[in-house]
Amino acid sequence: MTEQEFIKKNRRSFLIAGASVFLGALGLRWVFTNMDEDATPSLLRKGFQANENFWKRFYNPKRENLVAEPAAGTKVRVNGDIGLSDDIDLNDWILEYESPIMKKTFTLQDLAKFPRVKSQSEFRCIEGWSLPIGYEGVRFSDFLNAIDPAALKFPYVGMETPGADYYVGVDMESMLHSQTILADRMNGAPLGKEHGEPLRLIIPIKYGIKSLKRVGRIFVSSERPRDYWAENGYDWYSGL
Repeated sequence: MTEQEFIKKNRRSFLIAGASVFLGALGLRWVFTNMDEDATPSLLRKGFQANENFWKRFYNPKRENLVAEPAAGTKVRVNGDIGLSDDIDLNDWILEYESPIMKKTFTLQDLAKFPRVKSQSEFRCIEGWSLPIGYEGVRFSDFLNAIDPAALKFPYVGMETPGADYYVGVDMESMLHSQTILADRMNGAPLGKEHGEPLRLIIPIKYGIKSLKRVGRIFVSSERPRDYWAENGYDWYSGL
């Protein structure tokens, strides 16, 4: 190869490499500037939607996430304290419920009148870890059927901590699953502040980001409720 041919070949390689870098940068710029309504890259949101469609195809309301019941007192990993920073007086705590046709509040004494259930499941975190937990409380389907059966026709449920620092949106189908519970005990003991006393959601067919701690408000909706982690780039559906 002559020196002139060598220079020509190097120039061509340099131009191809430069064009590749330029086009790659344009592609990345498009991905991270082409946002949807909640400021998530639209390409990423399309991936989330494909994931949601996949899991919905295989949804089975009778499928359960069951494990052997952990020994009483087994410590549960603490992960996240959004909405839990303020102290709470359990005597003053109330649960607000709202639908288009009614508003109602519940105290701990009111919730104690509902049938209680126990279950155990593998709690799975979106960060990649999991652990078995036992829990007890009021099955959400029993709660909604008792207070507002007309609300069953709505496709979504929203939940918030008191003050709405943390909030989730869940499809009604998953909320009515037999293992979805408004829980006040875990592994045979009260929740404690770090796990959302006096009441938290446990929904074992979703990743843990949906299992809201310290529930303060529940509402049904025709539109997807806002969701803290979906607004921060995660999958709204979060199905297992």
